[in-house]
Amino acid sequence: MRRRELLTLIGGAAAASSGLRPLPAFGQGDQPRRIVMLTGMAENDPEAQARVTAFLQGLRGLGWVDGRNVRIDFRWGAGEAEVTQRLAKEAVERKPDLIVGSTTPMVSALVQETRTIPILFVQVVDPIGRGFVANLGRPGGNVTGFINFEFPMGGKWLETLKEAAPGVKRVALLYNPRTAPFGSSFTQVIAAAASGLQVEPVVTTVSDRAELAAKLAAFAAAPDGGLIALPDLFNTIHREEIVALATRHRLPGVYPFRYFALSGGLISDGVDTADLFRRAAFYVDRIFKGTKVGDLPVQGPTKFELVINLKAAKTLGVDPPATLLARADEVIE
Repeated sequence: MRRRELLTLIGGAAAASSGLRPLPAFGQGDQPRRIVMLTGMAENDPEAQARVTAFLQGLRGLGWVDGRNVRIDFRWGAGEAEVTQRLAKEAVERKPDLIVGSTTPMVSALVQETRTIPILFVQVVDPIGRGFVANLGRPGGNVTGFINFEFPMGGKWLETLKEAAPGVKRVALLYNPRTAPFGSSFTQVIAAAASGLQVEPVVTTVSDRAELAAKLAAFAAAPDGGLIALPDLFNTIHREEIVALATRHRLPGVYPFRYFALSGGLISDGVDTADLFRRAAFYVDRIFKGTKVGDLPVQGPTKFELVINLKAAKTLGVDPPATLLARADEVIE
């Protein structure tokens, strides 16, 4: 037996004993697969790094190791539209085996640049409405991936807010149309649910930090207000400021991701983002083993998490009912 074959056999046995799949055979003449991974967030954002870690863990569990049989080039958009467009163009020019795009604006830019290089998206909303795919069950082109929310979730956010803070009679629906072009679809769902809950929805669109502060202050000038921050790259990047403004103006809020609650927001009700990125690794494996991208159905989230921050509740003068606390996956004391 050749030495390389022996090492492959030993490595496979070790992987099996650890629960990992054996690494794909990889000889000296083989070229590693190339991935360009583009995210709309900033490189120094802890949440962005957590997503990358989950993705790399998922790949390793399937036998793909960065620097060995796959090489991943990470690029960060940091919420800047011009940077996003440039990174998408540069990614296509590199002609990788696969492009992984995270956030709706980033994937929008990628789809404009290529209809041939496989694109795997993670953490996007409304891929049909955005023109990424023609069909969820059988995309048929060079794009597929994992969505994080569907529009009916908007009604659930309003119900959760009303349950936590029954005194809320007005709710600001916060998003940036540039980074969340699907925002109006969420607000329509929330508006439909609002009439039955005796709540007035107030669409609150912002384009920058100054407008964010001004519009939330203006909204909070009237009593009995609450806040729903839509899943939006702008909101994610500015989550600390949004939570601070909500606290300052005593606006009970529901947010789409756990990290808002960790930043001091009252409630987060949304998907486990790390799980989406781990699952995306499975599609990478399928694509690299020959499955056509267009044959892989678009998938939705399977893990949701409700987080309640009791310290924030006390600051806001809110007393979440025991029934809501019992449903929570995590209660921050």
